[in-house]
Amino acid sequence: MAVNSNRPDRWKEDTALSVDMYNEWFMRFAPEAFRTTRERTTEEVRETFIATRNLTDVGVELLKAKPSVLPTLRMSTCPPLARDRLIGLAGVSGNLVEKMEKDGRLPPRMEQSNLDRDLEKIGRTIEQMADPEIFVWLEREDCPTDLELLRAATIVADRLCGAVANPIIRNAQEQRQLDAIGDWLNDAGYRLAPSGTGVKYDELKPGTYSFRLNVPVEQEGSKKPVNIPVDAVVMPKNARKGELPLLIEAKSAGDYTNVNKRRKEEAAKVNLLRRTYGDNVRFVLFLCGYFESSYLGYEAAEGIDWVWEHRIDDFGKFGL
Repeated sequence: MAVNSNRPDRWKEDTALSVDMYNEWFMRFAPEAFRTTRERTTEEVRETFIATRNLTDVGVELLKAKPSVLPTLRMSTCPPLARDRLIGLAGVSGNLVEKMEKDGRLPPRMEQSNLDRDLEKIGRTIEQMADPEIFVWLEREDCPTDLELLRAATIVADRLCGAVANPIIRNAQEQRQLDAIGDWLNDAGYRLAPSGTGVKYDELKPGTYSFRLNVPVEQEGSKKPVNIPVDAVVMPKNARKGELPLLIEAKSAGDYTNVNKRRKEEAAKVNLLRRTYGDNVRFVLFLCGYFESSYLGYEAAEGIDWVWEHRIDDFGKFGL
């Protein structure tokens, strides 16, 4: 039975209330989330300064030992270098830079002589382009003061956090949404099945729930199942033997553009689930933010229902 997907007469009002809720959270908590990340990042930047002798020695051995310092080094130049700009400017392997940035490691199959050559090029480029307005001690050729080091680390950390500001906010909002789901379930008498206990989505006992569980699905043309991560999985108290749990996907958005770009993701996920487990799969969205009628209409047409965070008690209408 549909709860919200069949009520287009309420979508406009619900969207307005949801936008208000998201904006209120953003104004109150987004700066704190950003500051906390910046403090942690500042410490990581200072560790990079120590490893590079305050940016005077960006050598091959350092980059081999600590490939993950590359994003910090890119943000230490004038101007700060985008990943592709560094690849082109230094004339190095794109795969090398991608592995260092995304995985914090070096390509295992890259020939040693090519690896050493490219790492040397990266180090030389960083040293040549180090920002003299930030690293004022480089032109003096003496040791920086503690204040100069702190100021430089804070500036580089701001650059790093600015480059990933949206993921920082998105991660904080996602955790807040999961906390809200957990609070509602706890108040309703449900118990959390702790992560790390090896519990599977179809082994939850009635009246229990878990976060970020993998659900295996069958892909067309592939014999090997693929795991789909689900934000929250809840087994209703009155569930019968063999009944599937309620699968909940937490979604938040700070603008209308991105949700319409990504609206097919939920449909693709639920179609895989239905192909594997049949039409009895119960999959709902938990929405907060900028979700307007075109997004909602698309999801409703795909048979996907949702709960608005500002009306979280609607979870009870899904048998919880």
